Amino acid sequence: MCMPAVFCPAGALVYLSALSAGLAMFLKPASVIAFQIKFYALINWRIQPISMPKEMRNTRIMGLLLILAPPAAIIYTLILR
Repeated sequence: MCMPAVFCPAGALVYLSALSAGLAMFLKPASVIAFQIKFYALINWRIQPISMPKEMRNTRIMGLLLILAPPAAIIYTLILR
C-alpha cells in the first residue's frame, strides 16, 4: 500500500539545491570548472582538464541532468507510483 503524497521541506530544499546547481552548471560551466579547480587547490590537489572543450560539454550535460532529474523523480513519485 502506498503512502499519500506529503509535502517534505527537506525534499524541497534538495530539489531547489539541485535545480540551482544544475542551472549554474548549464549556464556558466567555465565558472563552475574554475570553482572546482580552486576548491581542489584548497585541499592540496591540483586538477586540470585535459581538454577544456570536452570538460565544458560534460559540465553542461551534468547541469542538464541535474535540472531534469528532480522533476522526473517528483513525477515518478506522485504520478506513476
